[in-house]
Amino acid sequence: MVTLTSIDSVDNFIVNHQFSFLYISRTNCGVCHAILPQVKSLLKEFPLIQLGHINADDVEEIAGSLSIFTVPALLLFVDGKEVLREARFVQMQSLHEKISKIYQMIVTESE
Repeated sequence: MVTLTSIDSVDNFIVNHQFSFLYISRTNCGVCHAILPQVKSLLKEFPLIQLGHINADDVEEIAGSLSIFTVPALLLFVDGKEVLREARFVQMQSLHEKISKIYQMIVTESE
């Protein structure tokens, strides 16, 4: 997991990875801290996905830049385009299924 501390670092992260997963949280968000280890564990199954973490308290402009209205916000980008967005109440099984479908489709196309 990479900690991203500016809008420029977020933009570079998205551009430089085919699969980039952004996890946006806040310091005093209990749900954010509870879900992050589950997301890390889930993403181990998808080795090409790079995880970037943004603390919205430190990078306040992220809200406007990515239209984040609540945390945690989970965004998956493929080739620089947002393909998945989950926020607030995240169902891990549903998230896993969605990521798996997207991942398999892209990886299969690349072969």
